[in-house]
Amino acid sequence: MPADPDTGYDPSLGRKFVFVTGGVMSGLGKGITAASTGRLLANAGFDVTAVKVDPYLNVDAGTMNPYEHGEVYVLKDGGEVDLDLGNYERFLGTDMTFDHNVTTGKTYEHVIERERAGDYLGKTVQIIPHVTDDIKRRIREAAEGSDVCLVEIGGTVGDIESMPFLEALRQFAHEEDDEDILFTHVTLVPYSKNGEQKTKPTQHSVKELRSIGLQPDILVGRSEDRLDPSTKEKIALFCDVPTDAVFSNPDVEDIYHVPLMVEDEGLDEHVMERLGLVDEALPKAERSTEWRDLVTRDRDRDLDVALVGKYALEDAYMSIHEALKHAGIQTGTEVNVLWVDADETRAEHEQRLAAADAVVVPGGFGSRGTDGKIEAVRYARKNGVPFLGLCLGFQMAVVEHARNVLGLEGAHSAEIDPDTPHPVIDLLPDQYETEDMGGTMRLGAHETDIEPETLAAEVYGADSCTERHRHRYEVNPEYIDALESDGLVFSGRADNRMEILERPDHPFFFGTQAHPEFRSRPDRASPPFVSLVEAALGSTDTTERNADVRL
Repeated sequence: MPADPDTGYDPSLGRKFVFVTGGVMSGLGKGITAASTGRLLANAGFDVTAVKVDPYLNVDAGTMNPYEHGEVYVLKDGGEVDLDLGNYERFLGTDMTFDHNVTTGKTYEHVIERERAGDYLGKTVQIIPHVTDDIKRRIREAAEGSDVCLVEIGGTVGDIESMPFLEALRQFAHEEDDEDILFTHVTLVPYSKNGEQKTKPTQHSVKELRSIGLQPDILVGRSEDRLDPSTKEKIALFCDVPTDAVFSNPDVEDIYHVPLMVEDEGLDEHVMERLGLVDEALPKAERSTEWRDLVTRDRDRDLDVALVGKYALEDAYMSIHEALKHAGIQTGTEVNVLWVDADETRAEHEQRLAAADAVVVPGGFGSRGTDGKIEAVRYARKNGVPFLGLCLGFQMAVVEHARNVLGLEGAHSAEIDPDTPHPVIDLLPDQYETEDMGGTMRLGAHETDIEPETLAAEVYGADSCTERHRHRYEVNPEYIDALESDGLVFSGRADNRMEILERPDHPFFFGTQAHPEFRSRPDRASPPFVSLVEAALGSTDTTERNADVRL
């Protein structure tokens, strides 16, 4: 079928599609279920990619508060996206692009722009076919060249925001052969007070899905434990799927064990059979076991790392948490994250940070918590505690040095204090005329030149590195000479921009304007995080810590 001349939709792109929807409640782990399925298919030799559909009206996640939606994940091309894209990159071992995130805002913006330009030749522009065709076009273009494309539909079935996307999926099913498309529905299977696994929420969720023309091929039950055989049979009976198409996805201590769990359930074999891929898959004896070997590797040491942030939720710092975990995998260390509230460290930081073997000060925006972050930097510097500053953490290390070492009273970032007498951190020159907030920062992958014979050169083992960025402010060039006059060294630069700082008089003090956590993978841990863990292991007696101060 040729491309539609009005909508530009080409139904011939893409090969096999697995659509993942969720029911009952949000936050069940659709993304981890989809990513785990993709990991197993990749182990079997298939080229797998993923698309995350977010039904919100935002064009991207860039302007969203972490309390609303967790961290904003940055892709190599500068796309600011949902944190689930980070899980796909980590599980699949591949770099996503902004095209792999489809939002209502992005789709409507494109359709309206085309309408204003007269591209629809005077036709009435409607949800069907113009919006749904644009949704399908985006999915198919992102899937081009892959064997299997996993498509996660954000939100919960029944949400009004999801309706155009679910209608697009219904049309997909009409266009594709049965063996080229698969619908997986993830639901909650809670326990009653008497310990019985209840299937009624799943039944209602599937009923809602079927009412809009979609019949799930696979049901995945999220529960505290594996589904009982009788529970699977009941779900199969009332939801009109075979019993062997009902799978358990119980709670696990580590999300990286989910692929192992669903593999034990046989989910990957069922998916390959339904998609007609069994004959193309590698024989079981030849499939990659690297993932299993990595995530089950013994960790015979342990370490406590203080993460000094202002958001009291793990999702806001998910990539940092995972990067520390990756460093632990590589070094055989169980890394425990101590969540330290930057708002409270002004008065209590020494007590709380005293429990930690290393300190990480992450990125962020706005003034709240910056005093606590500066105090955390000072504590790490004064006490020789291994320190890693990321983006804003890097900038606060500059501010702390200016204030407490150089004696520049009132020194600060112009973002936090526009009236500071010493704006050691100032707006990027190309940001002065910027009015729109969305998608206008310095974003995506940028290369940094590294000075030889420095800590940065040791960390990266190279004379340059490429990391992802997300910032509007940078070290003020007018203060560079003064800042480097007393123990602080800028060892990484991108033209006239300061990218990496360190202190030669400290066991490990490393700050970067970038976000290296976004490139970290279980099988390719981020160098700064690995070096932080190694430094903490080498310089700290990890047997003496105060567990009572953990947050």
